[in-house]
Amino acid sequence: MDGAGEGRTAAPGVAADIAAITERLRLIRMVSQQRRYHGRPVPRLPSKREIIALQADVMGLLYPRHFGPADLMPAETDSFVARMLGSVRHRLADQIELERMLSPEEDPGSARTRADTAADNFLNSLLRVRDLHDTDIAAAFAGDPSAKSLDEVAFCFPGVAAILHHRIAHELYRLGATMIARIMAEYSHSVTGIDIHPGAKIGPAFFADHGTGVVIGETAVIGRNVRLYQQVTLGAKRFDDDGQGGLVKGQPRHPVIEDDVVIYAGATILGRITIGRGSVIGGGVWVTDSLPPGTVATQARPELSVTPARR
Repeated sequence: MDGAGEGRTAAPGVAADIAAITERLRLIRMVSQQRRYHGRPVPRLPSKREIIALQADVMGLLYPRHFGPADLMPAETDSFVARMLGSVRHRLADQIELERMLSPEEDPGSARTRADTAADNFLNSLLRVRDLHDTDIAAAFAGDPSAKSLDEVAFCFPGVAAILHHRIAHELYRLGATMIARIMAEYSHSVTGIDIHPGAKIGPAFFADHGTGVVIGETAVIGRNVRLYQQVTLGAKRFDDDGQGGLVKGQPRHPVIEDDVVIYAGATILGRITIGRGSVIGGGVWVTDSLPPGTVATQARPELSVTPARR
């Protein structure tokens, strides 16, 4: 080193005025909350941390050998499941009540009763979730020659994890706990790389093979025994507006995929169209029109031109 920088001191920075910054943030927050809640008391938000913990606990009680405590003994399984069901019911009702109270139309006097009912209905739906997910595990095992066992599929396959997360979140979405369902779905997206909106309706024996980059939109409907590969998009073609610059929400805008369809890597299927039963969509294909049952859709085969090397 030439020593040119030796002996120099950094220019002093501007000291942060903590009190002034705190006050400005308070004013910004007040304006935002007044705009959002129209002057009514600011409600508490559901806890993302608690919702993610609830999702893990539901997985544990559905599959205690795989996702329950590592030291769980067979003789203790039923008592563990019963204990977790009670815990999930109470904690989930707390979170549903908080979500309901975000709505200005919610009656505070009946919010807890409605939340308790929703939590009870969710527990009753877990029998269906377990049955459905068993078909997903079996489909993944049957459809992937690298799978050595059902336990490996349940433990290791991101597509299988993503569909279990989705089936749990979807039941909450159906019960009106859409924010809680969305938190679960986005957490699943962050850990699996697979983006499934909790509103999507997915039939039995679903398998997202590899799965990274798969996107399934809110109003998509998927039948039985459907297999997708990585980077498949089931998306919307366009968004209708209400004539005043806002988007019309809740309208069917994503594809319907009928039974026994295979969609290969990178395919994009857009709009409220139907892909008929037993169809095969090749890799990289872009589809915006309905296809009849049994269709095989592939890209045009490229021609390879070979020029002999010059010597």
